[in-house]
Order: sequence, then structure tokens, then C-alpha cells
Amino acid sequence: MNTKFLLPLAAVATAALVPSMGLAQEASTAPAAETSYIFTTLLFLIGGFLVFWMAAGFAMLEAGLVRSKNVTMQLTKNIALFSIAAVMYWLVGFNLMYPGDGWMIAGWLGPFFSITSLEPMGLAAADATIDYASVGSDFFFQLMFCATTASIVSGTLAERMKLWPFLVFVVVLTGFIYPIEASWQWGGGWLSEAGFHDFAGSTLVHAAGGAAALAGAIILGPRIGKYKDGKVVPMPGSNLALATLGTFILWLGWFGFNGGSQLAMGTVGDVTDVSRIFANTNMAAAAGAIAALILTQVLYGKVDLTMVLNGALAGLVSITAEPLAPSLFLSLIIGAIGGLIVVLTVPLLDKFKIDDVVGAIPVHFFAGIWGTLAVVLTGGYTGEATLGAQILGIVSIIAFVFVTSLIVWVVLKAVMGLRVSAEAEVNGLDVSELGMEAYPDFTKG
Repeated sequence: MNTKFLLPLAAVATAALVPSMGLAQEASTAPAAETSYIFTTLLFLIGGFLVFWMAAGFAMLEAGLVRSKNVTMQLTKNIALFSIAAVMYWLVGFNLMYPGDGWMIAGWLGPFFSITSLEPMGLAAADATIDYASVGSDFFFQLMFCATTASIVSGTLAERMKLWPFLVFVVVLTGFIYPIEASWQWGGGWLSEAGFHDFAGSTLVHAAGGAAALAGAIILGPRIGKYKDGKVVPMPGSNLALATLGTFILWLGWFGFNGGSQLAMGTVGDVTDVSRIFANTNMAAAAGAIAALILTQVLYGKVDLTMVLNGALAGLVSITAEPLAPSLFLSLIIGAIGGLIVVLTVPLLDKFKIDDVVGAIPVHFFAGIWGTLAVVLTGGYTGEATLGAQILGIVSIIAFVFVTSLIVWVVLKAVMGLRVSAEAEVNGLDVSELGMEAYPDFTKG
């Protein structure tokens, strides 16, 4: 082959390729940012519908743990509270929780009645803020956490509370109480500046919901016949199959709850961290269930399924404050301690005659506190979490939610009344409040 023609041709080809290579390098930069935006948005949407599925889990868990005469009421409360949360978070909650530069009181209180708006249809990449995710996906994902907080309250106050006062409380909780305390951390408020660490909400969501439920249980009082002659009278749930199904649904949804809280999926490191969060979350749940299983056998001579179910949930709550940094072994320890906490705190509440129908306070309040404290075992994903900052966050959030909730419950009791009549409670809320039964073929009519 005659090479004297090849050298000129190579020079011409190189000269032609150099500009196009430069253009390719310039073009590759923009798609990288767009790809990160796309994948993070997708993470929020997938995580959001997984956390939405937790609403079904709460409904099934509560339907299984209440008596058959109150099942329809619990199902009604669960679908109503989610719907109310969706409207209130759009109307005020989202921007109150994430005020950006719009703080009314810097670091403490965002803008009231700032309605959420989405990007325009067909948004062009040039017009998008592609360093994060779409507003729609962020709003959708964060809404699910808000609704979860209200779901925690529902089960505790079951079987003796009127429907409408509860729903009014949900309006206040999802529109104002939760967004305000969550803004202190996730909105860049004063707790964030103080070094508090709560990755996905062991305190911000779970202990907060538990505090609201505790305040309500104190004001509402126990069910008729629950505490009699100094003894605790068992009131078994209607359907342990439903309760078990609800637990598995919650377990599944928690992968979105914790995994989505990585808040990024545009790099190899981010997506690997999401997988790490999934594995740690699963390990903690399993350990919580096993710990509760063993401890109930030791204490009572028989395994208590309801404790095992709540043990798994307590393991999930415990790992939620920091599901990324721990090893699988440490996740096992954190989750197992959560399971033990449930078994030990259920009888503690009974000693104080605080009637928690589904065990939500031990699961979410006590295990949430433990999980938030456990962050110091690793220092969190930043490695800088301190015991002092964690205690500050726990105390301030619980105090705020408990006191504000207590005030709302007292006002509702004075204005609307909280409890149904004794006759209505004995007959069941399904008939007295709603006029329909979940299991009409199995009642005397």
C-alpha cells in the first residue's frame, strides 16, 4: 500500500474531527447534569409511591389490631387522614417546611399559607434548575412523610374517639405542627445549624407522631374496661392475618422511606449508597422481629405475634435516623434494641394507664428516640453527629409537638368533645359513628 497518500488523509481527518470532539465534550457536560436530575427525580417518585404504600400498611395493621366492631372506623380514618394531609401539605405545609429564603422568623418559622406550585408543562432543560430534582417529585415524596406522621396517631386513639375531632387534629398536625418542626432540620433551620442529625425521620416523623399520639391518649383516656381492679384486661384484635400483612407492607414501604432520603441518585456513589440503605434497613427490621420473638418467649413462656410485628416496625424506626453509615452488623444491633424496647415499654404504658391500642407509642416514640441517639455510634453519614446535638433535637421536637398537640386536643375536647358515649363505645364505632360494619355477616345485628 502506498503510504504517501495516507499521511495527508490522516491530517485532514484529524482536523475535521477536532471541532466535533470539542462539541461532543461540551455536549456531554450538559447531559450529565440532566441525567442526575432525571435519576434523582425518579428516585423521589419511586420512593414516594413506596411510602404511599405504607398508608395501606397502616390501614391493614390497625384494622387487624382493633376489635371487629371498630374496623370500618379505622379504615375511614386512614383514607381520610391521607387525603387531608395531601391538601394541607399543598396549601401550606410544603413551603412552611422548606421556606428557602422566605423565613418569617429565620431558622424557626417559614411562611404561612404559601401554596405549592409546580413547574410548567413540557419544561425545557434550559429552563430547569437541574442541580436537584423536579418540584413535583420533591413535593410528592415529602408529602408521604407528612401523612405518615398522622397515621401514627390514628392507631393509638382507636376504639373510643369520634371521627371529626380526629380529622380536625389531622388538619392542624399536617398543615402546621409537622411542617414547622421538620423545617428546623430538613428546611435548613436552627436544629440543622446546631448539628442535629436525623437522616429520614426517627424523631422528625416517628417520635413526633408518637408525641402527638401520647398527648391525645392522655387527654382521651383509656377504653372502657381496659384497666379493671388493678389489672390490664387484654382486648385482642380482630384479624392477625391483616395485621401481619400490614407489617409486611410497611416493611416494603420503608425502603422508599429510607432509600429515597438519600435525596440523590445521579452518581455511582449515590446509587450505591441507596443500595446500602436498603440492606441496612432490612437488617434492622429482621433483627427487631427476632429480638421481640425471643424476649416474649423468655418473659411470657410463649411468643406474642403482635409484639413480633411491632418489633420489626421498631427495628425499622430505629434505623431510620441513620440507615447509611452503619455496617450490617451494627444495623442488626440497632434494630434488635428497638425490638427489645417495644416489648419492655408496652407494659410500662399500661402501668400509667395509657391505652395505646396498636402499640404505636412504643414503636414510634420510644424506638424513635433510641434510633436518633444511636446515630452517635457512627457519627452519622457526615461523621460529625454528637450526643449533645442529638439530645437537643429530640427534646426540642418532642416538647414542641407534645405541647402544641396537647393544646389542640384540649381545645377540641372543650369545643367538639373527643370521646363517643359509653353506649357507642360498647356497641362499636362502626355502627354508632358510621352506620356500617366491616364484617356484617359475623355480628348479631
